[in-house]
Amino acid sequence: QVQLVESGGGLVQAGGSLRLSCVAPARVFTTYSMGWFRQSPGKEREFVAAISAEDASLYYTDSVKGRFTVSREYAKRVVYLQMNLLKPEDTAVYYCAADPRRVVIRQIYPTEWGQGTQVTVSS
Repeated sequence: QVQLVESGGGLVQAGGSLRLSCVAPARVFTTYSMGWFRQSPGKEREFVAAISAEDASLYYTDSVKGRFTVSREYAKRVVYLQMNLLKPEDTAVYYCAADPRRVVIRQIYPTEWGQGTQVTVSS
């Protein structure tokens, strides 16, 4: 059963921007740390970004730091991934994810997942 609902994927040229959105149930959004993973064909699913439930600390994998920003809009129970300066190597299916741990150490370990949304960056 899908608990997290994603949107915002699409096709963009290198150097462009996209913003992904993920709506979560209240029981998840109010207590879980949340973030994003991605997976390309033939590669392992990798952590991208997260925001902690405890103090809204931000966490990023090195390859996206300085280009991507993860944030929450609390009133709408939405987590965003703003992606700027996109590169072809960012092409992947992006998954919203939630971790019941309130404090994050380096990355989240999700127990809840979205269905995924395709991001394609052309060169």
